[in-house]
Amino acid sequence: MLIEVQNLYRVLDTFLDLLFPPREDERLVRTVSPEALAKLVEPQPVGEATALLPFGDIRVRALIHEAKYHGSSKAFELLGGVLGSYLAEQELAGAVLVPVPLGSKRRAERGYNQSEEVARRAARRAGLALDAHILVRTRDTPSQTNLARWQRRENVTNAFLCPAGMSEEEKACTYILIDDVTTTGATLDSAAQALRAAGAARVIAIALAH
Repeated sequence: MLIEVQNLYRVLDTFLDLLFPPREDERLVRTVSPEALAKLVEPQPVGEATALLPFGDIRVRALIHEAKYHGSSKAFELLGGVLGSYLAEQELAGAVLVPVPLGSKRRAERGYNQSEEVARRAARRAGLALDAHILVRTRDTPSQTNLARWQRRENVTNAFLCPAGMSEEEKACTYILIDDVTTTGATLDSAAQALRAAGAARVIAIALAH
């Protein structure tokens, strides 16, 4: 019976693909398994941050794109799983995950923050807390994609703030900043500076891909 149901789902999926051809990135995401993604993890330093996955790999790029621009639940789960596994291996008991916030305009357009969605799943897997409100973006910054290195840093300087400040207990926490992709580390560095300015004693920055 189970096999018959699975075959029915395959037929339905094939029929839907004929009616609504999936994007190439979407096709690639379907083929990625947690085990295959885990084998791609190669932590690399980027500025003060650590990047886990190679953005040059077409599977990683597809996952990032589907998460970022299409809100793919599978992409969120796969990326959250690999991030959560990495965090679980570190000595981070009591740490708090902080997704790098989007500007209000971009958040409204997408309806979600991809870094927050991934971080939420990673926090559950690693048994860590998540705070998506301690840090805000003070302004909508242009995309970093086509900017030179110096322009990237200037673009995000003073772009983040801890609006409510921190209690003494909060200052003693370890905060783990999470972003989807980093090139120079400028965005994560700026966000880390905002947390430290509010009194955070220890900030760790992690990007899913570089």
